[in-house]
Amino acid sequence: MNAFHSSWFYWAIGVALGFPVALILLTELHHALLRRHNRLARQVSLLRNAVLPLVALLLLVVKAAQVPSGDATVRILSTVFGFLVLVLLLSGLNATVFESAPQDSWRKRLPTIFLDVARFALIGVGLAIILSVIWGVRVGGVFTALGVTSVVLGLMLQNSVGQIVSGLFMLFEQPFRIDDWLDASDERGRVVEVNWRAVHIQTSSGIRVMPNSTLASTSFTNLSRHHRLTVKTTFSLADPPDRVCELLTRVAAQLPQLRAGSVPRSVPVGAGEYATTIALYSPADDGDARSMFLRWIWYAARRAELHLDGADDDYSTRERVADALRTVVAPALRLTVADQQALQSCARIVLYGAGEIVEYVGQVPAGMTFLVAGRVRLTATAGDGSVVPITILEEGSFLGLTALTRQPNMAGAYALDEVTALEIDREHLERLVMREPVLLQDFGHIIDERQSKVRAAARGERVG
Repeated sequence: MNAFHSSWFYWAIGVALGFPVALILLTELHHALLRRHNRLARQVSLLRNAVLPLVALLLLVVKAAQVPSGDATVRILSTVFGFLVLVLLLSGLNATVFESAPQDSWRKRLPTIFLDVARFALIGVGLAIILSVIWGVRVGGVFTALGVTSVVLGLMLQNSVGQIVSGLFMLFEQPFRIDDWLDASDERGRVVEVNWRAVHIQTSSGIRVMPNSTLASTSFTNLSRHHRLTVKTTFSLADPPDRVCELLTRVAAQLPQLRAGSVPRSVPVGAGEYATTIALYSPADDGDARSMFLRWIWYAARRAELHLDGADDDYSTRERVADALRTVVAPALRLTVADQQALQSCARIVLYGAGEIVEYVGQVPAGMTFLVAGRVRLTATAGDGSVVPITILEEGSFLGLTALTRQPNMAGAYALDEVTALEIDREHLERLVMREPVLLQDFGHIIDERQSKVRAAARGERVG
């Protein structure tokens, strides 16, 4: 009967019942967080496996067994409990405030050194509380000594500390990030590492380590922000400048290195020279973008009958056109010898470079394109804006069927390698095709088949 009137009895019953219930609840919470890939799952696991059992043990020792709080065993258990709570708070704060921060927020931009200093400060305060409350240590004198010492050291190292602080504030502002390209002190390179002391820049001659204080006190250029490449080309003075600028801008807009949302710009600068400005993501793309642009311009200028570097296009000879009509076009359109001869004057051989766009989505073709050599991939645009491959057309195939129906293309097409093609405009084809009802019916089936594949790809279905 005396047990029912003693406080230790109720503490023992409470721990015996509350501990398994709390353990079950924390286990279920931990599993739920794991299923959702929540960052707090690790903290809940620490709370369940270490903090909760230690709390139950302390309650049993202090409240049920009524061991004095000044006992060495109680102090050791309380100290361990204080350390676990400190670790739990630090990891929980880091998971909720910094690890889950949006990419462009100030929390994500905060340099690591500031986080480390904040952690050390919290650890220091936690240790002071543990020493003062549990062990009875007077920590006021320790803080006073540390304060005086820090003032003396600050006066002795004020120049060095000032440089470090200025560097840290530069890191907090974050005028650059990892993989950005910098132009500083006549050195150009890519940022590969940033720490509290220095920035490591990959240059052509190796890794250059620049102290943060040096960067903070000098001017530098972040080439990765609004970086632009300017390519100069020369055309014949007889070429119309507007046509040349339109061609250069259109080709530059096809470059895969072009920054999303930007528009290239081409202007004449005199003496047949033109400057094309292309916005890129990084100076690392300069070489690939320049070489691809110049290569595509070589092909595009000849197709447009413009004279890049004053050169004429003499590839579309009468012999090549006649051979392409006989081997490629005649079997596809069921042409007679007379039909082939009639088309020789209105057909021409053109070349496309690897990766060049042969047909645009939404464009109404001006004629049909017959593949003499090379391969072309047909593509569709999915609902999320991504480009989905449909099929590959090889030698003997043709594009631009919707030229006969005057409908815009539902599919795009680009060259997988160098493509040789024969182009015939709409008005000359219509006279020949209208005399062949069976051929028109075949073309209708091909158009329907390709359009069904485009619609299936836009819906995200697999195209066979």
